[in-house]
Amino acid sequence: MGRAFEYRKAAKLKRWGTMSRIFPKLGRVITMAAKEGGPDPELNPKLRTAILNAKAQNMPKDNIAAAIKRAMGKDAAEIKEIAYEAKGPHGTLMYIECATDNGTRTVANVRAILVRNGGEMLTSGSLDFMFTRKAVFEFDKTDSIDLEELELELIDFGLEELEEDRLPQENGEDKEIIRIYGEFTSFGELNKAFEERGIEIKKASLQRIPNVPLELTEEQMDEVSELIDKLEDDEDVQVVYTNLA
Repeated sequence: MGRAFEYRKAAKLKRWGTMSRIFPKLGRVITMAAKEGGPDPELNPKLRTAILNAKAQNMPKDNIAAAIKRAMGKDAAEIKEIAYEAKGPHGTLMYIECATDNGTRTVANVRAILVRNGGEMLTSGSLDFMFTRKAVFEFDKTDSIDLEELELELIDFGLEELEEDRLPQENGEDKEIIRIYGEFTSFGELNKAFEERGIEIKKASLQRIPNVPLELTEEQMDEVSELIDKLEDDEDVQVVYTNLA
C-alpha cells in the first residue's frame, strides 16, 4: 500500500487524540438529516446513514438522541451544507464541505485558514472536472463473505470497484476491511443491497475522489497535513477532500 497508506495511517492515529471535536460535527449532520426527513431512521435513509457513521466513530447513544431532539425543537437552528473549493500548497486541490448555521462566519474562517497556510479560495465550479463523486461503503472483512460472488452481484446495483484495505486501530493493530465504490446516483440501491444480504456497513458516505491523484514528498505532505488539520479544527468544517494520492 506504500507511503500514501502509511501517511493516512499516521494521520488517523494523530487525530484520535482529538475525537471530542468530532462528535459535534457528527451531531450537526444528524440534526440536518432529522430536520429534513423526520426523526425516524427507518423512514429516513439519510438519518439512518448519519447515525451509522456516528456509531462508527463511537458516538454515545445519548449524543445521537440529543442531536435528533434538537432537530425537532421549535427554535432549531437552520443548518445548511456548503462546499468550498480551494488550492493548497504544492498543487493540492481541496473540497471543503461544511455544515453551518452562519455562512458568513464559515467562509471568513475558511478563507483565513487557507491564506495563513499558503492556500487560497477558488471560484465555485473550478474543480468540477478534477473530482468525481462516488458512493463509498466500508464493512469488516469476514470469512463468511465470498468477495468474488458479492462483487458480481453488486455490479447490477451500481458497484464500480471493490478493494481490500487495513485500518489502524487504537490498540496499534490493523483491521481488515472491504471498501466498495459505486456510482454517485447508486448510493440508495447499494445501501439496500447490503441490508438485504445482511452485511453490516460500518461507514457509508458520498465522497469526492480525485481524477488525477497528486503525489508529494513527505516534507510536502506534512505541510499540507498541517493545513488540513487546521481546517478540520474549525467547528463548521465536516470533511476536507484532496487530490492527494
